[in-house]
Amino acid sequence: MRGRFFAGSALLLLACTAPSGPPERVTIPPKSTFSAVADSLAAHRIIWSPLWFKLVARIRRVDRNTKAGVYEFRRGTPVGQVLTALAEGRTATARVTVPEGLTIPEVAALVAARAGIPADSFVAAARDTTFARALSVTGSSLEGFLWPDTYAVPLGSSARVVIRTMVQNFQAAWQPGWTARLETLNLSRNELLALASIVEGEARADDERETIAGVYRNRLRIRMALQADPTVQYAILLANGLRKPRLYQKDYLLSSPYNTYLHPGLPPGPVNSPGRRSIEAALYPADARYLYFVAGPDGRHVFSRTYDEHLRNVAKMRRLMKGVNGKQ
Repeated sequence: MRGRFFAGSALLLLACTAPSGPPERVTIPPKSTFSAVADSLAAHRIIWSPLWFKLVARIRRVDRNTKAGVYEFRRGTPVGQVLTALAEGRTATARVTVPEGLTIPEVAALVAARAGIPADSFVAAARDTTFARALSVTGSSLEGFLWPDTYAVPLGSSARVVIRTMVQNFQAAWQPGWTARLETLNLSRNELLALASIVEGEARADDERETIAGVYRNRLRIRMALQADPTVQYAILLANGLRKPRLYQKDYLLSSPYNTYLHPGLPPGPVNSPGRRSIEAALYPADARYLYFVAGPDGRHVFSRTYDEHLRNVAKMRRLMKGVNGKQ
């Protein structure tokens, strides 16, 4: 009789509340007692009586089953929903969209703004070579392996947990056929990602990716310096922590192994995280004889085979740019 009374009271309690107001964020530390959990929920006015809450939890046998984490509840959320969330670990999440072409510090800043993970801890973890090796990644950092995607990041997550998920997404997206293609191109995966990241940094029009990749493949084949601006921008980023959108003549003299104006061949590693399209373009570049390209006012490029033709195109694009700027 007493059990039926308690069960009936619990059901009444579950039915007579209605959520209201903005979400309240509640943090449940690891190894918290259920009494501490109930007190924290009461302090945020999620529940009105810790005693009744603990009683209902005991009846439902979830008082020893709560998961640590950061939760969000509205005041007056039915006790049953709160208990289910705690038992199943339905923690609050932040939606983080990582676009193609971001560097480690840029991804870190994005994750910090959306999920509250300190940017410095994210950067440190992403540049930890021991952590990278544990994720089956060789190289000096995880640059290039933070897969562009939209993530539901549980609030309270560590930087390493988020980075691990991003790298696992990269590994899941990597296709077996790509590995076979690397052998044909005589490139390692790291070298391929370095090339793809340059394509990602240069391309504005999606249909130009294969042609841009073809230009750099042609330069590599004849041992011509790549002279890729994204590599210089990355070298500056490593030197002073800032990504410079516009380069000046003095920037091209920066001493860095990533500066492909000074050092022939591919840079030591990727200079951003390329997306699928840039990876595919690097794997299957256009079969064309172009060696040069210059951007126009609309972001599209004009390609050329000879240096003289390239200089004429540069002069033409400058005139067009001047005309566009004059109209603004």
